Amino acid sequence: MAVLMPPEWAPQDWLWIGFPHLAEEWPGYLDRAQEQIAAFANAVAESGQDVRLLVRDEANEARARELVSGKVTLERRVYGDIWLRDTGPLVVEENGIRAARRFGFNGWGGRYEMPGDEAIGAELAQGLGLPLETSPMVLEGGALDGDGTGLVATTEQCLLNPNRNPDMTREEIEAELARTLGFTRVLWLGDGLVNDHTDGHVDNLARFVAPGRLVVPEPSGPEDPNSSIYEDAARRASDFGLDVERIPSPGLIEREGRIEPASYVNFAITTNLVVVPTFGSPHDERGVEAIAALFPDRETVGLAADAVLAGGGGFHCASQQMPRAN
Repeated sequence: MAVLMPPEWAPQDWLWIGFPHLAEEWPGYLDRAQEQIAAFANAVAESGQDVRLLVRDEANEARARELVSGKVTLERRVYGDIWLRDTGPLVVEENGIRAARRFGFNGWGGRYEMPGDEAIGAELAQGLGLPLETSPMVLEGGALDGDGTGLVATTEQCLLNPNRNPDMTREEIEAELARTLGFTRVLWLGDGLVNDHTDGHVDNLARFVAPGRLVVPEPSGPEDPNSSIYEDAARRASDFGLDVERIPSPGLIEREGRIEPASYVNFAITTNLVVVPTFGSPHDERGVEAIAALFPDRETVGLAADAVLAGGGGFHCASQQMPRAN
C-alpha cells in the first residue's frame, strides 16, 4: 500500500497544542509557560487556522480560557507532558485516505513517564475515527522531519540510542520507518543539541523547508555550545546531496548556570503562519528574519518561548498538525 507522510508545510485542517498544567515540570515558570503557549495558540488561530488546545482538567481549562481568544477550541484530555509532537498521532495518507500511526512510547528513554502520555495519541486518532496502526518500535514524532518525498532526517543520538530500541539495528529501524510512514530514504545526522532532554531530537537541530532543502543553524559566536554539532549536521546533509540553508542560532542560552537547548529551528509551520520561538537572545531578530525569508508564502512571527523551554521543549514540540483531507 502507498503510504506518504505529508510535509508540515502541506495544508492543515487544524493544529493540536498542549497546554501546561504541571507545576513540577515548570518550577517557577508555569504561569509564564501557560501565557507563552496561549500566545502561540492565539497567533495560529488569528491567522485563520483552527486550533485545538488540549487542557487537563477543570482548573487548567479555566486558566486557558483566561488567556486564549474565542477562536481557540479547548479540548479536555488526559495527558502528562504537553509535547504532542512526540505523543500525538502521526497522520499519513494511505492510498489517498488519512490514517494514523502510533509507536511505542517510553517517556523519552525512561526519563519522564507521566500518566496519559502513552495513550493520548491513539485516543486523539480514535476520537476522529481515523484508521490506526500501532508499531512496537519506540519513536517520538520530534525525532523525525520529512520533506514529503519519502526522505526523512533524524539523529543517531536518538533513534540509535539503547534507551529506545536496543534490539533493533539501523537497517531494521529504516525498514520500519518505510513500512509505517513511507520514509524510504533516511538522512542520519549525528548528535542533537547539548542538554536536549530528548536525546537529540532532530526538530531542534535541522528542519526541511522544501523538498531536498534543509535548514541547519550556524554558530553565533565562539561561545556557541553547539558549534561542532551544527557543523557536523551541515556537512552530513551536504554530503547527502541536500540544499543546506544556514540560519543564526540563539548562541549560548543558560538557566541557573545550565546550558539550555534553545533553537530557532523549533519553529512551527502552519497553513498561514510560521511561529519561531525566541529567547531574549541578541540573535532573536536575525533568526526570525532568516526563517521568514524561507517562507515567502506565509507570515512569520517570533514569540517568546523561554518559559516553555524551561519545561524541556518549544512550540514545535508542543504541537501536532492534522493534514488536510484530500
